[in-house]
Parts: sequence; structure tokens; C-alpha cells
Amino acid sequence: MVKIVVAGGTGQVGQEVIDALVAAKKHEITVFSRNEAPIGDSTPGFIWRAIDYNDKGELSEALRGIHTVLSFTQTLSDPENTTEKNLIDAAIVAGVKRFAPSQWGSASTVGMPWWVGKDKIKEYLEKVNEKEKPGLFLDYLATPYKTAKHLEPLNTMIDFQNRRAIVVDGHDAIMTYTTAEDLAAVVVRAVDLDGEWPMIGGISGDKLPISQILQIGEKLRGEACHIHSILGCSHGITGHPFTIDKVKLEDLENGILTASWTLEASHPTVTGDQVDKMVKTVLIGTLIGSAKGAWNVSDEVNKLLPDFRFTQIEDFLAKVWHGKP
Repeated sequence: MVKIVVAGGTGQVGQEVIDALVAAKKHEITVFSRNEAPIGDSTPGFIWRAIDYNDKGELSEALRGIHTVLSFTQTLSDPENTTEKNLIDAAIVAGVKRFAPSQWGSASTVGMPWWVGKDKIKEYLEKVNEKEKPGLFLDYLATPYKTAKHLEPLNTMIDFQNRRAIVVDGHDAIMTYTTAEDLAAVVVRAVDLDGEWPMIGGISGDKLPISQILQIGEKLRGEACHIHSILGCSHGITGHPFTIDKVKLEDLENGILTASWTLEASHPTVTGDQVDKMVKTVLIGTLIGSAKGAWNVSDEVNKLLPDFRFTQIEDFLAKVWHGKP
């Protein structure tokens, strides 16, 4: 049993991990939040602690005796990364053994300016032990259906619901997808490992080139046909091609998006007039990142857990989309 702090634990991904840690019933868990616990909240299995991330003294004291810190602090609304830097500094002072900074995502931030703050704290990572990178959440390919308790559906450049996708012309990018459930399970197991975590902690649930993901989509998102239809198809399901918008990398790098559609949702921290600009920025950045290998995530953590069986893309999607209109 070790003492774990989950910073930023009220976010969607943090909550998925907290649930898995609580279910394991192995460790003492404290959740750091800027806010007091909701009135009437008596959720068992963890301690809620309101914290001032701007007070390094308070942070250091709160981290005394803590073995592992898992950070899910929000970088989008903190462009100077003050929260993350203060948390890292306090963890070093407090003698925390393991620290996983808020690096849950792509293998690099190329083309994705909303994550540029992650690059600014790399100098701090020499004194901590882990950068978790699970790629994109496979759950997002189930949108609009919710497949995790806390992670909300999110529209991406591959849209299974509407049988369409946006790809960068000439780039059959490798995409890494990991379910939220697998990520949470891997974190629980990683906490129990002896020894040091790797400096770079890639988590590779499953990875395929975009062309193969689209082939899976065309197979699974078929349309029922009638026995005596004029098309002559037999009863059952037929494949249905996706509509593919191809965009040029040079256009994307100049901020130009020529696709016929864009994303329909944004991060909950982005509101009002910022929404349209942000969803365009995210889509362009995700596409640039795909063309430059940002979503081709390594598998350092997989190697530490050779018996863990990650959910495979086709198995997951077949279960989600079976029988869906």
C-alpha cells in the first residue's frame, strides 16, 4: 500500500483513474482540487483536499509522505503552466518517489498549439519519473455513444457516426488508440510496480494506419439491404464507404482548412466566442500532428506489463457499432 495524490482529479480522465484506483482497494488516495468537496459528497475510497496550487509551501506540506503523484491538471487554461511547475517543485521538495505529469496524450505536441505548454516544462521532467502517453482515446470513435463513466463523447477527424473522415493527402498516418478503461487499469498496475518508471511512458493500446481504421469503419458501418432490392444485394449487411475529405499539409500549416465539415464539440474550458476558433485549431493541429507522427505512440509501459491485454480497435468498434443505425 502506498499513498497516492491525484491532482486535478475532477476532470474526466482523472475521474476514470480515480475510480480504478478506488476499486483496486490497495492504496490511500487523496484528490487535490482547487475547490472544496461538493456539499453532501461522501464518496468512499479517497480523501478530498482543497489546495492552493499557487502556494508551494502548502503543496509541499500536503505532499509529505506521498509516494506517487498523478497529475491531470488542466494546461489549456494555464498557458504559463504555473500549476504544473509548482506541483513538480513541491513534489521534489516533499520527496515524492514517482510523479506522472499532465502529459496524457500524443507522443509530441507538433502542430498542436493548445498543448505547447507541455513542452515548456520538459526541463522539470529530468527530476520526475514518468510521461504517460496513451494516444487518442478509442472511446472517441464511439461518439455520440458514451463508453466510459466520466469521459464524454468527442468528435474527431474520423467520424464513425456520419461515416466520414478528414485525412492529410499523401499521409497514411499511424494512429494510437487506448480506451479510457485500459488507461485507468494500466495506471493502477503501474503504481504497484517495483523500481523506477521509465522517463518516457508510452502506452499503446492499439495502433493502425488511418487507412485500416477506415476499412474497419466501412465494414462495421454497413447498411441493411433488402432481399429483393433493385441493387440485387442479399439479406444482411453491406459495407458502406466513408466520405473522405483530403486536405493539404501546406494548407493546414498556413491555418487553412478546406474540409467540408469541422468538429462539433470543444473542451469544456472553452466557451463563447472562442469555441469556433478552438475547434478549428484543434482539428488542424490534430491533422498536422498525425502527418508528422505525433499519434504514433511508443510502448514503454506495455513492456512493463506484458500480461496486460489491451482492447483492440476492431474488437471495441465492432461491439460499439453493432446494430447501430
